[in-house]
Amino acid sequence: MPGTVGRVPTPSAPAPTEAPEPTDAATAVLAHPWGDTPLGPRERWDPAVRAVIDVVLASPVPMCLLYGDDFLLLYNEGYAEVLGARHPAAIGRPAAEVFADVWHTPGAAEVIERAYRRGEPFLERDSTLPIHRSLGTAGRVAFTRAHAAVQDSAGRIVGVLSVLVQTSQVTQQLQSLSDFAAALAGTLTLDDVARVTLRYALGSFDADRVAFAIDEGSNWRTVRRVRGELLDEADERLPPLWRRAAGDSAAPAIATARSGVPFLITDGQPLRDNAVDRHDQKIRALAALPLRSSVIRGALAVGYQEAHVWTGAERALLAAAVELVGQAAERARRFETQHGTAQLLQRSMLPEHLPAMPRLRIAARYEPGVDGNAAGGDFYDAFTLPSGGLGVVLGDVAGHDVQAAARMGQVRAALRALALSDPRPDAVLGGLDRLVASLGTEADTHELFVTVVFGVIDLESQQVTLASAGHPAPLIRRCAPDGTGTARYVDLPAGPPLGLGCRPGTATVPFTAGDTLLMFSDGVVERRCKDLSAGLDGLAAAVAGAGSGDPRALCAVASAAVPGATEDDVAVLAVEHAVRPSRSASMEVPAEPTAPSRVRHWMTGQLTEWQVPEQVIGAAVLCTSELTTNALLHAGTAARVAVDLSPERLLVSVADSGTRGTVTRAQTDTLSSRGRGLGLIEELSDAWGTDPTVRGSTVWFEILIPADRPGVAGGSDG
Repeated sequence: MPGTVGRVPTPSAPAPTEAPEPTDAATAVLAHPWGDTPLGPRERWDPAVRAVIDVVLASPVPMCLLYGDDFLLLYNEGYAEVLGARHPAAIGRPAAEVFADVWHTPGAAEVIERAYRRGEPFLERDSTLPIHRSLGTAGRVAFTRAHAAVQDSAGRIVGVLSVLVQTSQVTQQLQSLSDFAAALAGTLTLDDVARVTLRYALGSFDADRVAFAIDEGSNWRTVRRVRGELLDEADERLPPLWRRAAGDSAAPAIATARSGVPFLITDGQPLRDNAVDRHDQKIRALAALPLRSSVIRGALAVGYQEAHVWTGAERALLAAAVELVGQAAERARRFETQHGTAQLLQRSMLPEHLPAMPRLRIAARYEPGVDGNAAGGDFYDAFTLPSGGLGVVLGDVAGHDVQAAARMGQVRAALRALALSDPRPDAVLGGLDRLVASLGTEADTHELFVTVVFGVIDLESQQVTLASAGHPAPLIRRCAPDGTGTARYVDLPAGPPLGLGCRPGTATVPFTAGDTLLMFSDGVVERRCKDLSAGLDGLAAAVAGAGSGDPRALCAVASAAVPGATEDDVAVLAVEHAVRPSRSASMEVPAEPTAPSRVRHWMTGQLTEWQVPEQVIGAAVLCTSELTTNALLHAGTAARVAVDLSPERLLVSVADSGTRGTVTRAQTDTLSSRGRGLGLIEELSDAWGTDPTVRGSTVWFEILIPADRPGVAGGSDG
């Protein structure tokens, strides 16, 4: 009768095969005293039955053999995880005892009995069963379960093989992997790739620690996330906090990236010799897989604070994730290389330093449009004239390629040469018109489109004279006695663009103490499917409502005045006619651990000497310390702290001369600091922003001086 099982007789088959590599559950199963059960001692197991047991114990999928009439349990590590607290006492015990609370409920014993008595296989997908809810698994977990009869060498049914696949977990992981791929598709830089990867790996693998490593030439840089790390929305916008490592570092993620060989440990101290803090010291299980890319070397590491057996499904999921990360990192490395080259070309054709004049404060800002991956034609310049006046210019050469940038360089150089000879704005643009026409003839094109606005500021007459060739008229912000501001566009005839026989008219308007002139490119105000007048009105309102006429703050305000993304470059130049000369001082900050404390000491002494209010000193010192720490951590180079004090405000800037990788992102809503630093700057300052430079970047903030302290600034430089 099929299914009638007694003690299995001693087989006449060959000697038993070697047991599979034991896991904890396999070791316990093989050590169980089977000689006291119907299965008999291991050396007398039927070859067919032993083969099934070998498969069960070696499989990464949860599997169990229910042997004999009593359905004695033999199972692997995967099934032991499902059993939870019932393991290891369940080994060799009847299923009816192990699952006494649910054995006789529908869908439990009956299907196993049919497989055993009748040889009927059973398969059910996505079922939530009482037998599995009793196994200690949290929540309503769905399984695909299969039962099949097991025969011995004589063809007798001696047991039932049960296989479980937790389909809810598989479905969630596959969906998570799909979402991960979509998120990586939207990344541009390695910062973006690292941020998305760390967030996914920590959540999808329910890990205690994840780390990402990439090469940086002969050295490496790594970034990590740990469980319980509180990150708010602001933190998620920020570039990750990279740590640099030597090329021969033995850290598992770096060793894996360097060798291309995966690293896997289920229990030990994998980070003992490379731990940076207690989070690393607690890690016992770690898996690190290398990126598969010909462009970039790197690795992703996932760790746990408890011993962890890496199942086949986990390894496959991790391998799939790393494959996606490798592709995204390769794209990002290519993008950053092109992006950095384009920006360096662009900025190398712009003035690296603007003039320093006692009564004029000058600032400029440039942001590449499109995807930021091409050089553009927007340009600005400011320079002193032989007469003592200041020449200011902002222009736009159509195009977003190297040729546009080269033509921009020609136009800018020619304009300065013409202005130094004859500074009258109409004469300068007239000569420039002839140059552009000549360039168009030389290139055999009628599509050389160049617009320019040029002005001369004369402090003696307190006037500015302007001329435009097809360019938007500048704004002048005037400050009322009560501190409020107004902003109006200069009534300036635009005329045709250069190269078309331009004969521009001029306009001369007052430019008195407290006024600020703002020149801008059309990328500041133009938005797709929106009326240009709305953009111009929005810019004027934003400039009028600014807290002060400080040129650096106004450049940031103007860049963000019109909502929506622009596809064009953005260039802004602002010049303030100061009420009184400001005081300024600067400090070079070495890349040393003690640098932030030195900066705090220096700033406190300098601002105290200038009689700055105590509440302003405290806020400024704290913000500067955060920015200095940020610059040293992320750029890894020396920094320069500069302070500028006027009667209305204190302006502090921290400039670095390097980047975290090959490019520094320059959006005003991105600060390369941790969430605490960003919160401090936003809370304690009246305005802040980031400015790109030819090398590195500058982060600045402004704090307004209380109106009852009129004697704060004035005099010579400090």
